[in-house]
Amino acid sequence: MGSAVDQPNLTRQLIQFQHAGFGGVHIIPIYGAKGYESQYIDYLSPQWMEMLRHTVTEARRLGMDVDMTTGSGWCFGGPRVTELEANASVQMKRSEVTSALPFSEKLNPKAVQCVAAYSEDGTVEDLTSKMDREGNLKWAPSGGSWTVYVISQRPSGQKVKRAGPGGQGHMLNLFYPPGVKSYVGWFDEAFGKYDGPRPRAMYHDSYEYRSDWSPVLPGEFARLRGYKLQNELPALFDETGSDRGARVKADYRETLSDIMVEQSMPIWVQWSHKQGCLTRNEAHGAPGNWLDLYACADVPETEMFHTDRNRLISKFASSAAHVTGKPLVAAETGTWLKEHFTETLADMKYLLDDLFISGVNHIVYHGSCYSPEEAPWPGWLFYASYEMNSRNSVWRDVGSLNAYATRCQAVLQEGKPDNDILLYWPIHDFWHGAKGLTRNLTVHARDWFEEQAVGKTAEQLWSRGYAFDYISDRQLQAAKVVRGLNHVRTPGGSYQVVLVPRAKLIPEPTLKHLLSLADSGATIIFEDHLPQDVPGWSKLESRRATMRLLLQKIKLHDEGPGLSIARLGKGRVMVGSLEAGLKEAGLVRESLFDQGLMAIRRRGAQGAYYFVANRSETNTVRGWVPLAKGGPHVTVMDPLSGTMGAGNARVGAGRGAEVQLSLAPGGSIVLFCSDTAPSGLAHWNDWVAEGSAQELKGEWKLSFVNGGPELPGEADLQGPTNWAELGDPKAQCFAGTGRYKVKFDLADWRTGMWQLDLGRVCQSARVRLNGRNLGTLFVPPFQVATDALKAQGNVLEVEVTNVSANRIRDLDRRKVAWKTFSDINFVNINYKPFDASNWPLTDSGLIGPVTVRPVKPVRLAE
Repeated sequence: MGSAVDQPNLTRQLIQFQHAGFGGVHIIPIYGAKGYESQYIDYLSPQWMEMLRHTVTEARRLGMDVDMTTGSGWCFGGPRVTELEANASVQMKRSEVTSALPFSEKLNPKAVQCVAAYSEDGTVEDLTSKMDREGNLKWAPSGGSWTVYVISQRPSGQKVKRAGPGGQGHMLNLFYPPGVKSYVGWFDEAFGKYDGPRPRAMYHDSYEYRSDWSPVLPGEFARLRGYKLQNELPALFDETGSDRGARVKADYRETLSDIMVEQSMPIWVQWSHKQGCLTRNEAHGAPGNWLDLYACADVPETEMFHTDRNRLISKFASSAAHVTGKPLVAAETGTWLKEHFTETLADMKYLLDDLFISGVNHIVYHGSCYSPEEAPWPGWLFYASYEMNSRNSVWRDVGSLNAYATRCQAVLQEGKPDNDILLYWPIHDFWHGAKGLTRNLTVHARDWFEEQAVGKTAEQLWSRGYAFDYISDRQLQAAKVVRGLNHVRTPGGSYQVVLVPRAKLIPEPTLKHLLSLADSGATIIFEDHLPQDVPGWSKLESRRATMRLLLQKIKLHDEGPGLSIARLGKGRVMVGSLEAGLKEAGLVRESLFDQGLMAIRRRGAQGAYYFVANRSETNTVRGWVPLAKGGPHVTVMDPLSGTMGAGNARVGAGRGAEVQLSLAPGGSIVLFCSDTAPSGLAHWNDWVAEGSAQELKGEWKLSFVNGGPELPGEADLQGPTNWAELGDPKAQCFAGTGRYKVKFDLADWRTGMWQLDLGRVCQSARVRLNGRNLGTLFVPPFQVATDALKAQGNVLEVEVTNVSANRIRDLDRRKVAWKTFSDINFVNINYKPFDASNWPLTDSGLIGPVTVRPVKPVRLAE
């Protein structure tokens, strides 16, 4: 906040992050905290760069690293962005003229980009050159009615969001490459005088620009599309729904995408590489081809925002990485996960699982706000984050969450992605539309995906367990056929088929390359029908003729219900039902999806890795789980506990194994399947009850060990109790950790394994039984198997940590002024002023019931 940092506090917080298992931090300067204005540091000033030096140096001393946004707040922009370089809105003025009513205007010659007149019969006359130096333009047609269009642009008015001191100004126009070049020059000046260590990576936040024009757009349009946009202004601004209007607008949208992909983003990427930095890019929100935009960066980065958690949307970032050979896929993780101070470690774990099965393997929590040690609780806070900091009570057990993330990422960064299908994205079907100008593709409104053929096909593939990546027209041009295997290879992977969903429009170069792949041995599947037309307006009839010739090469023959096949060279083209085509192609799906599980698979040198998650909220999956690939021997790894063992496995009906698993709702597991039996590992056991449960009876003692604002006094209890219901005012506003302790005997004790079940826990628990540490549990069911029980004299200690909701409620009820931040200050999840004073008390502590029961392992024969 305000970049109001000092070196001791930076070091203190970096050490806290290191102790909690973080791999690094990401710097985003934002607006400041009131009362600390004298400590603000201007962005990129010498003092700011010195603080950057200290942060990177200290982080690396601690075995961590540092990324930073190439800017302040978001998106790219700041004080050096001129009006010419700023986000731009097109200004269109239309006038009806005749010989008797000529056009006569005084225009702004610095702003006007073109003036064109259009007759009723389609004749176009460019009037731009007729404007004099002062902007005067007079023109009368020789006859008939004409329409004159005057096109100019102005800054959209959009400024950098939540900017820090020294970072305020216009947002940059990514459709104007000269502006991007000028923008990175600002950083060249700062880093040119800086001899400290560079950050690991530069970052571009999600596309939230409001722009639809640029000074170079008419020229770039002519170069890329082959005709002048000035000649088609009536079509560009048409709202009648004409096909010509839709085609011109599609060309306009493709041009905006091409400018960003081919020019603007590469300028930033090349500058970052020159600085020795990687790049992370969030392409979502952009009115362009996400796959190409994500692929511009070294690390494509996705986001699941609040309730917008469509895994198939996040697969755009992972697909771009998989197809182009980028090893890391990042995710901005935890932005508005739930309401402030109510988010649990379990909530975050479930979000991680959604991201992992989407292909993400590099988590970036969003986030933590730097806060000086002297700031009273809850310290400095950012309004749209998980509050991943040491002031939040859940911090005490966040190391267990991070250990889970680390183990999962170790596997998900291993080997190569192992998907079978390249799913072509027919983006031209979406771009072809007469409504509006730009069409921003966001994670919030998904008409661009869920209502399109690609979204419906992707959902069908996902639900049936077929492993796939999306691919764009541009990326498809780099695909080749692997000799002998007849697989389609991209720079990042190898695939068995290319699948085209129910596309209406397809560029003829794309269709030509698909047929070339088939001719070389590939299998190409067109779902239901072949494409019907080409997109765009330029040389339309000539391109249609080319497409007809290409389609004539596909000599289809019926080969069973719902499927026609054409042999082309060494390969084939299939047209028909999705299931029939995939079956004919010999694809093996992951049928574990039928059981309510979800998975992602990676290919290692010795076998296949699976990350498997049960994302059901109610159903436990227990029994034999089939795996499509990898070999008959399975090593089972629990990323929550870090334990592993040789799984109960048998040869499956397909190409892989079947493994015996039990996954509760929200549960996850990592599997490694190979042709070689694991050596040196104990047997992996799933436990089943062998007797009835016994509730732990006795006198319980509750003492508070960590937290605030004050530690409540000890309490003697008759059983596990919600400490918010004790009637103690100190307990009702407490956020932190309470220790529940009970001594008990077991009348029906027997040797062997027992399952300890804590019942309901709010919200995480460190468990010790008879002096033995049984680990930290933060995800239901709060159960652990142990052989530490004895007949008499057992001692159970459970340290439970709650969320900070009751403590923040107390501050607002007492009207304590803790929301002291500039700009948006502090808001709730609906972007309204935050007020927790009317919240009900949040359940806290060990609520139970706490039981134990004898269990036995499930063996293969059973």
